[in-house]
Amino acid sequence: MKRIFLAFALIGLLFLMSCEQKKEMKIKPAPYPVAKKVDTVDVYFGHEVPDPYRWLEDDNSAETAAWVEAENEVTFGYLEQIPFRDKIKQRLEEVWDYPKYGVPFKEGSNYYFFKNDGMQNQYVMYQQTSLDAEPEVFLDPNTFSEDGTVALSGLEFNHDGSLMAYSISKSGSDWSEIFVMDAETKELLDDHLEWIKFSGTSWKDDGFYYSRYDKPKEGDALKASNEFHKVYYHKIGTSQSEDQLIYKNDDHPKRNYYAGTTEDESFLILSESAGTSGNALWVKKLDGSQKDFTLVAPGFDNEYNVIDNLDDRLLIMTNDGAPKWKLVLVDPANAGKENWKEIIPEKDEVLQSISLVGGKIVAEYMKNATSVAFIYDYEGNYLEDLQLPGIGSLSGIRGKKDEDLAFYSFTSFTFPSTVYKYDIATNTAEVYTQSEIDFDVDAYETRQVFYKSKDGTDVSMFIVHKKGLKMNGKNPTYLYGYGGFNISLTPGFSITRLVLLENGFVFAMPNLRGGGEYGEEWHEGGIKLSKQNVFDDFIAAADYLIMEGYTRPDKLAIAGGSNGGLLVGACMTQRPDLFAVALPAVGVMDMLRYHKFTIGWAWASDYGTSEDSEEMFKYLFEYSPLHNIKNGVNYPATLITTADHDDRVVPAHSFKFAATLQEKHKGDNPVLIRIDVKAGHGGGKPTAKVIEEYTDEWSFMMYNLGITPIYE
Repeated sequence: MKRIFLAFALIGLLFLMSCEQKKEMKIKPAPYPVAKKVDTVDVYFGHEVPDPYRWLEDDNSAETAAWVEAENEVTFGYLEQIPFRDKIKQRLEEVWDYPKYGVPFKEGSNYYFFKNDGMQNQYVMYQQTSLDAEPEVFLDPNTFSEDGTVALSGLEFNHDGSLMAYSISKSGSDWSEIFVMDAETKELLDDHLEWIKFSGTSWKDDGFYYSRYDKPKEGDALKASNEFHKVYYHKIGTSQSEDQLIYKNDDHPKRNYYAGTTEDESFLILSESAGTSGNALWVKKLDGSQKDFTLVAPGFDNEYNVIDNLDDRLLIMTNDGAPKWKLVLVDPANAGKENWKEIIPEKDEVLQSISLVGGKIVAEYMKNATSVAFIYDYEGNYLEDLQLPGIGSLSGIRGKKDEDLAFYSFTSFTFPSTVYKYDIATNTAEVYTQSEIDFDVDAYETRQVFYKSKDGTDVSMFIVHKKGLKMNGKNPTYLYGYGGFNISLTPGFSITRLVLLENGFVFAMPNLRGGGEYGEEWHEGGIKLSKQNVFDDFIAAADYLIMEGYTRPDKLAIAGGSNGGLLVGACMTQRPDLFAVALPAVGVMDMLRYHKFTIGWAWASDYGTSEDSEEMFKYLFEYSPLHNIKNGVNYPATLITTADHDDRVVPAHSFKFAATLQEKHKGDNPVLIRIDVKAGHGGGKPTAKVIEEYTDEWSFMMYNLGITPIYE
């Protein structure tokens, strides 16, 4: 017996030693850089709020640069030790490498479409003289820069399709430059415009309207508040200094102005906004009969989007008196609401977009966050449904008012984006281009569930996973959310998520309040003094996944970007026990000062500001991620991501959040920040950088959830 006892004791000792060895082998980050603290204190309505890392707001300082370099050294030093990191990258490259097609469109007598052969950094624009003709490269953004960090950010053809104005952005910045190209010769003209932001190009005769700011002071381009947006008209062949000022408003520097022309160039539409929701609408006829704009709809309680004109009247999509939107016909000369003609009244579904094709109206709606579409005549009489391939998301119809042929794309979580050629006269569609991808989409299933939030509100959530999933609470789960700015999260195909799904992950995406999935009332249920509803909805989604046996806290990761980064930051500080991994990307983390940088002031329509009232200050302070990091708390394993050229949500948000988290966090979980270079908020990011970023995020998440990928 004694010998047996000794044998068991030896086995136990070896087991403990093995556990200790495994524990010792657990990767630990190098010591975090010591960030100096300053005595900056702000006073809000008599309340003092320290801001010890204020110096990190200066993106031009040598101190900030040194801190960024030191943080990246720690972060990449950690990531490089993850044993399967290279395998994750290899698999992402494999699954990414297939041809991807955009929706064709017609300009003049030519057809155009975008295509990526597989691993190209940027999509290439092709031209066809007919749908049967051999496509030719028309514009290749991969030639804009060697590393792919200069991207095409917009384009617009003139009325006959002979000229194209296109804009580029560098390193992901919101700042853009405009060039003009001859569509026949493919040669650039001499026109070159700079310091453009939040603008399209709208042609009229031999020039176009656009919006821009004054050139910022040296060193302020990526952080200074964007103020005094102006509308100009540029005539082809002239310098930007000769552009005609069309509209400015010196009394209201924090408003944006967008000018657009109707398809026949008979009307100039001016949209004025003071935030991210709500606008005023001004109109001017371009036949010379009007000197000034006519106010059609005052701001800023509702949205008014002009679709096009029908003779002398305007088709306007609006939520004025219709939280789920409607379509009206308005005579600008008699613009009073009593004179509006309702073409398509508000329905139970949420109206998302209107397309005019072949003398008909195609109305795209959202029903429980998925697409449905109906066809009407110009008088608003229902004709028929547009038959879609299943439950998913429609891209919107691209076609001409006087032509029956159109195109659209359709996608879902396990349905790669497929382009359809559509004949509206017969209401028939056929597959035009379909991508082949190295992934068994039939091995997965999607379901939509509804769960109760903290206040009893029903919230919908999509859940995707392998068929035959065992509901044993042990499945690694990736919970993704946004919840703001009237933006809707709908089913869509994601290459990067495929790597998670094939490794046994559950993907969950709730439709949080603050979004637009159920109309304006749903949006307003998650803004300003109701913003906590968004976080409660997300936390309730996590609770539901745990309660139903999908996962458990030590297998649960949360993620979101921008406003979704705020979501992750708020939830991980409110419920650090509920999540094992947090991935806040380009997040709004300082809710007291967000409005002081670039376009941040426009977000006040969703957030409110710390200067509005004492009540608003206290509310923001109660959930602001930066201000709710507590001493001695073991926060989830956290990988914060941002970029040096993000001038939408300036990286100072993430810098200060990371410095504070590293100072106060207690425990073995790593809290790291990954700061990309020559990158911005996400738009136009080259394929190579996207793959690198997801390689690091997926590797970090899997390692800290205790998941070994199937490729290892």
